[in-house]
Amino acid sequence: MAEDYESMTVAQLKELLKEQGLPVSGKKSDLISRLQETAGQTEEVVVEDEVADETESDDDTWDDEDWDDEADDVYMVKQKPVLDDDMKAALALRAAQKKKTPSFRRTEWFRYKRLSRSGWRAPHGMDNKQRRNYKYRGSLVRIGHGKVAAARFLHPSGFREVMVHNTADLESIDPETEAARVGSSVGGRKREHIYARADELGVRVLNRRRDV
Repeated sequence: MAEDYESMTVAQLKELLKEQGLPVSGKKSDLISRLQETAGQTEEVVVEDEVADETESDDDTWDDEDWDDEADDVYMVKQKPVLDDDMKAALALRAAQKKKTPSFRRTEWFRYKRLSRSGWRAPHGMDNKQRRNYKYRGSLVRIGHGKVAAARFLHPSGFREVMVHNTADLESIDPETEAARVGSSVGGRKREHIYARADELGVRVLNRRRDV
């Protein structure tokens, strides 16, 4: 392969490098050495794949039971709520209304960083432009921005959230209509116990962490 690379022009060598996704900078000798290294690595990978295939064919200890045991350790399925047609329609209507709801920002949120990070506060003052509803100010929180009463306080999935701090709190949850939300003060070890018990009871955990 080295003799073939030597007989090629720099333009041809660069085309080969581009096809393999390698950098094309440097002298002709640098391009040739780069191609030779890639060719050597490719041969090693092919040999390793052949050895791995032979090892897998000789090893008959893996069966379906082992696969099932390993799959049980992975949390994959998310429970769905049991909803009637009226509740599904209410959730869909609330989602459509939410798209049209303005973002409520505090007065002078654009002027001070500490106000931009805070939540909504009702504007006060006789000359407050937001209170007087000037168009160039933010929208006011009004009763007209309320959502569907039937779907109020429900999670977007349709579950009613229940705060959980230990495994005993899971016993009173209805898996068909309620879901658990683990408190932020719960430690990692207790979270593992809560997740394991929730899987046994079929309760969905809304804020389940991937690393636990």
